[in-house]
Amino acid sequence: MEQSGGELYKHIIAVTNRHLCRRPFMEQIECVCQRHPGAVLLREKDLTEEDYGALFDQVQEICRRYEVPCIPHTFIEAARRQGSGSIHLPLHILEERPEVGAMFDTVGTSIHAVQEALDAEKAGAAYLTAGHIFSTDCKPGLAPRGKKFLREVCAAVAIPVYAIGGMSASGECVEEMKECGAAGICVMSECMGWGTV
Repeated sequence: MEQSGGELYKHIIAVTNRHLCRRPFMEQIECVCQRHPGAVLLREKDLTEEDYGALFDQVQEICRRYEVPCIPHTFIEAARRQGSGSIHLPLHILEERPEVGAMFDTVGTSIHAVQEALDAEKAGAAYLTAGHIFSTDCKPGLAPRGKKFLREVCAAVAIPVYAIGGMSASGECVEEMKECGAAGICVMSECMGWGTV
C-alpha cells in the first residue's frame, strides 16, 4: 500500500552525516526538515563535544522551525546544555551511565544483536535502531543481518524498533520493515542527498 508523503515520512528517522552532503550542511538539514520526518538524528560523532554542541544548536533551530524533533547523539553534556529532552547513545554508554535515564525524557540506542536489544530495554532505552539490515556503503565488508534478525529483535522487546542499514525512503521499504515488526526506518545516505521539496 503506497503511503502519502506526510504519512510516509513520519515513520522515518533521518540520520545525518555531513560528509555525505553535496550542499552546505545547514541547507541539507533544511531540505530534510521540509519533508517532516519523524525525527532528525544528529549523528556527527567525529566532532569534539564543544563543536558538536555548536552544531546541534544550529540544527535544532532549523528543526524547531519545521516542528521536527531533533535527537542529539552520543554527547550527553552538549545535549543537556541545549535543553534537549532526548538523546541517542551507543549501548555501552547507556549501560555505563545508568543515571542518563533520569536526565532525558527519551533515550534511544543502537543494537546489533538480539541480546543487545534485551540489554538495552533493561537499561531503560525507549526505542532501538537495529541493523544493519541490508548491505550499505556505510558498513563496507560487513554482511547484513537481514529481515530475520529484525523480526527476532522486534519480537524480543516491547519498545519501538527502527530498521537501519540500506533503507530507502519509500512506502515499499517502510511497509516491508513494518511487516517485520518495526515501527519505522532510519535513512542516512539517501536523506543526505534529498533536494528541496
